Amino acid sequence: MSEAADPVIRRGQAPLILSLPHVGTAIPDDIETRLVSPWLARKDADWWIDKLYDFAAELDATIVCAHWSRTVIDLNRDPTGASLYPGQATTGLCPVETFDAEPLYRPGAEPDTDEIEARTVAFYRPYHKALEEEISRLHNANERVVIYDCHSIRSAISRLFSGKLPVFNLGTNSGASADPALVHQVADIIASSGRSHVVNGRFKGGYITRHYGQPEKGIHALQMELACRGYLREPLGSVTEADWPTAYDPDFAAPTRKTLQAVLNACLAFARG
Repeated sequence: MSEAADPVIRRGQAPLILSLPHVGTAIPDDIETRLVSPWLARKDADWWIDKLYDFAAELDATIVCAHWSRTVIDLNRDPTGASLYPGQATTGLCPVETFDAEPLYRPGAEPDTDEIEARTVAFYRPYHKALEEEISRLHNANERVVIYDCHSIRSAISRLFSGKLPVFNLGTNSGASADPALVHQVADIIASSGRSHVVNGRFKGGYITRHYGQPEKGIHALQMELACRGYLREPLGSVTEADWPTAYDPDFAAPTRKTLQAVLNACLAFARG
């Protein structure tokens, strides 16, 4: 197993943490040589959302970014392998196929149980250890802390959902991971954008939102799943290596970025009381 790199962390003093578990694109050589293609292995990354949210540094937020690709290990899955969406199509802790059900590994080269455990130790635990330490650090100094889990996904993936996904998909584990007042504020902001939106729709929050959100203890967690068309010139439907991912265009992303700035400001105001 290749030596793991630490998550990329920007430590701030504000009671706001951004988690970006799917921005990583690094793949160790001993895994990449077994893959069908490097492009397929990175196809489902949350492309460019680190650029989209880079204004968070101006808010003095703490930002925790993944280094490794979700093909190596999915940091937003239950480490036991239990499905977060029973009965619905999803990918596992160490995915063996893309969102479109394309095989990631050459036949017989998929990770076995022992390798999944080794990846959990090497790649999964360091990210969550970093996240836990930052939560503890900020919670020791603040009565309330907001964890904001940043995600994006292509707008149309028929295996996962029908039609086009709303642009803004706010998840709160069906209301269990954050104070209703915070959720209502954020929901009002995305509604005022004039773009399609939903709260606790297809994506109700992954493991990070569900595990760390403990509003009764002053730790509030939200997940924002963005449809890629909201900030990228996204080709709808199936994509190829020739057209995906598209380049990040700050002018095109500006309207969504403005809404997200309002969202994070509301999170920060809530945390500060």
